[in-house]
Amino acid sequence: MDLFSKAGPTIPAYYKQMSDQDLIKRASYIKSELGDTLFIPGHHYQKDEVIQFADVTGDSLQLARLSASNQTARYIVFCGVHFMAETADILTNDEQTVILPDMRAGCSMADMATKDQTEAAWEKLTDEFGDTIIPLTYVNSSAEIKAFVGRNGGATVTSSNAKAMLEWAFTKKKRILFLPDQHLGRNTAYELGIPLDEMVIWNQLTEEVEGSCKKDKVKMILWKGHCSVHEKFRLEHVHKIRAEEPERKIIVHPECTWDVVDASDDAGSTKYIIDQIKAAPKGTKWAIGTEMNLVNRLMNTHPDQSIRSLNPDMCPCLTMNRIDLPHFVWTLEQIAEEQPVNVIKVDEETAQSAKLAIERMFTCV
Repeated sequence: MDLFSKAGPTIPAYYKQMSDQDLIKRASYIKSELGDTLFIPGHHYQKDEVIQFADVTGDSLQLARLSASNQTARYIVFCGVHFMAETADILTNDEQTVILPDMRAGCSMADMATKDQTEAAWEKLTDEFGDTIIPLTYVNSSAEIKAFVGRNGGATVTSSNAKAMLEWAFTKKKRILFLPDQHLGRNTAYELGIPLDEMVIWNQLTEEVEGSCKKDKVKMILWKGHCSVHEKFRLEHVHKIRAEEPERKIIVHPECTWDVVDASDDAGSTKYIIDQIKAAPKGTKWAIGTEMNLVNRLMNTHPDQSIRSLNPDMCPCLTMNRIDLPHFVWTLEQIAEEQPVNVIKVDEETAQSAKLAIERMFTCV
């Protein structure tokens, strides 16, 4: 089922007719009035107009954990996308309400693996390979996929700990089914020394394995999913930088394709990229392969360095950018009136299984 087929209640038109100045005033006032009962986590890829109100910024799992550790907040307005708000709901207590300002804020990667597709894949793959597979899912996946992984002995991973989680998984089983981002799975496995010819792709649409690897040699079964933002960084962009500015360092996110990661100077999670820029000396030149809102923010916060996007025609993540000032203020005003909208609630059975997958990761790293 498409998680975003129901977009939730429609925002009243007058919010979109208000000036940014008036919206900012309203948001500031309501946030002050609600005080500690309100907690606003903001993902690194959010617009500056929204991130200015965030109590904390970070990646998806970091924000979910911070939400869970905040025991005083009654309302958590998660400025990110749907799967992030789901994870926050799974980890917070029953007295806390998680809200997503715009229910249309989804993730194309997360949508590439559905519950039915995953269960069908598991049946066929275990028929083919026997009890030799353990599933891992990137946290950029729906609660239903996390629950599937939890029920089948697997765990979640982040881009920061993917290497450690693959090492853990290989102590459990001979093969890994990695969902839903093939590129993070491929790049991480390659970093561990697994050759590309020992990896295959599971095509969830044709329900077939793609690749010429002999059955007994397969170690990684990569779900045919990807990030629509990070796939826009291509090898031609790397070659152009190398030819025109060989002194400019190239750092990319591991959701980029293998050839781009392999040709770059460095690769790592969003946090890793931020930390590398912070630690770099003045005058350092960077080409960064990740979401444009973050690249722009790094440019503004580090004017003593020369920073640009690896892809000069890059635009921000469209679904992440659905959360804007009008939706944000509308959400806050509905909370102030004790009539919250766009509440994210994962059913108890799914939440329990998904939490198993998340807690296995916490135990391992």
